[in-house]
Amino acid sequence: MTETIIAALLPIVVTLMMGFLAGWHHDFDAKQGTILNRMVMLYALPLTLFAGMMGLSRSVLLEQGSMAILILIGMVGGYTVVYQIARHIFRQPSKIAALLALAISGPAVPFVGVPVLGHLFGDLSTIPIALCSIIMNLVQVPVTILILSSDNVDGTKTTFKNSLVHTLKEPVVWAPILALILLLCNLHIPAQIRSSLQLLGGATGGVALFASGIILYSFHVAFNRTIAMAILTKNILLPFAVLGVALLFKVDTTTLRLSVISIAIPTASICVILAVQYKTAEQDMASILFFSTLLSILTMGGLLYYLH
Repeated sequence: MTETIIAALLPIVVTLMMGFLAGWHHDFDAKQGTILNRMVMLYALPLTLFAGMMGLSRSVLLEQGSMAILILIGMVGGYTVVYQIARHIFRQPSKIAALLALAISGPAVPFVGVPVLGHLFGDLSTIPIALCSIIMNLVQVPVTILILSSDNVDGTKTTFKNSLVHTLKEPVVWAPILALILLLCNLHIPAQIRSSLQLLGGATGGVALFASGIILYSFHVAFNRTIAMAILTKNILLPFAVLGVALLFKVDTTTLRLSVISIAIPTASICVILAVQYKTAEQDMASILFFSTLLSILTMGGLLYYLH
């Protein structure tokens, strides 16, 4: 089991550090890292999700209702609870509370999940990756953007409807939804076409982690009480909360492992991207991303060992 954990998690550290060194060597800067992330979000990841889901059977897909509920509880329930606690107990401004909620409840499953879940669970990993991507892009990101842009200096207002319509146009959202509809209709595409789509899609995990390393270097990370509490909640408390719900409802072992490990995956880089875009808590978000990813080697490794 130790060899399996190392094989699944070591590529994350190596690729992230390569991106960090590339930034340190001034081969890439934060803007170029963001461009690489954009390539992943617009092309590589949508192709991975679409081709991966189209390789599943309808019967397998319909059996994943428990997984969808667990991930929904972890991401949407986690976002709501963290925002309320940050806003009303710790008296954080609404914008910072929203970013903290996204950083804690939004796992980088589209990026880290590809090498980790793919290595551990094979084609079945496509389902939690797609679910997390859809929930993040249809719920978490629009809500966060709505809060961040609620008092734009130019006087414009962003409504939830406008934000939702905008995200529905993103390939990373509509590609898995299209695949889901086709699967429910029991329609499939030829294996040769799926293989062709997976060529670029195979670059998703590596390029995204490399770009995240570049972005991390561009910000001077710090460590304080807020960051420590965010990492504790993200890497340990939230995954164990989902584990508790899974054990309470006695879901099968594979669903339990996929759901818990998906939620335990470190913070998504979208929180840093939004922090930079709206000039809010940039250093804190970069620090949470950095330490969450670094410590995930221990926390995810421990969970994988415990759930084995």
